[in-house]
Amino acid sequence: MKNLYKTKVTTYGGRNGHTRSEDGILDMELKMPKSMGGEGGDYSNPEQLFAAGYSSCYGSALEVVAKKHKVDLGDYSVTAVVKLGQTESGNLQLSVTLDSYIPDVDVETGEKLVNEAHEICPYSRATRDNIDVTLNLLLDE
Repeated sequence: MKNLYKTKVTTYGGRNGHTRSEDGILDMELKMPKSMGGEGGDYSNPEQLFAAGYSSCYGSALEVVAKKHKVDLGDYSVTAVVKLGQTESGNLQLSVTLDSYIPDVDVETGEKLVNEAHEICPYSRATRDNIDVTLNLLLDE
């Protein structure tokens, strides 16, 4: 594989720790949410960071397929809803819902773009057959 970009992020202390990228752009404390027994507060967590990464990566994949089909995405948005759950066997498991809002695009075209973006998005490819990912085309934001 030809490398296009590489980054390095180190986290100390897990969910109740501190994470920092080697260039210092990402530099924040992490706290476990109250719903998981943590103190919560104004801190991020791994699921938020995953949702940010997935929604932005998937949005870029939408741009690629829209350009290929000569479709203007307009003022589009992608929202990733990441859930952390527990399986029957007690293992923790993620699931993701990707809500894509593409104004002024008919449903058939929108569904085509959403599905094709899911095929090429690196996050989608990395999670394929590992977690449940639901794709939604929103008609209203």
